[in-house]
Amino acid sequence: MNNIKIKLLNNDAKIPAKATEHSSGYDLFSSEEKILKSRKFELISTGISVELEPGFEAQIRPRSGLAAKNGITVLNSPGTIDADYRGEVKVILINHSDVDFLITKGMRIAQMIFSNVINAQLVLTNELNSTKRSSGGFGSTGLI
Repeated sequence: MNNIKIKLLNNDAKIPAKATEHSSGYDLFSSEEKILKSRKFELISTGISVELEPGFEAQIRPRSGLAAKNGITVLNSPGTIDADYRGEVKVILINHSDVDFLITKGMRIAQMIFSNVINAQLVLTNELNSTKRSSGGFGSTGLI
């Protein structure tokens, strides 16, 4: 098991926590109260910072309950926290609903998932191998 260092930045901050034993993500909690206006987005403080070892990243993803019940999601989903970032973890939430939404201190607002990062050597070339799909993009499978 990898150790991830968490620093609490204020008295309203909470350590991220898994909702169940086998949850993939760690719930992130708001450390502030804020009204998320209808059809608007806001940067929400969690009051934490993290220390990731090189070769790891943290992804910030929406919580399905907030999305399904209230139309609240993470705007830049997934958000990425790089291994060399030591600032506060903040979440850009957007309210897709027609009503304002109150974010309270301690509310679960997103989830954080840790992943390995593969470093690759990018090689400039004039030719790429062809495939059956080749340059077929969106809708190339006939689904769209």
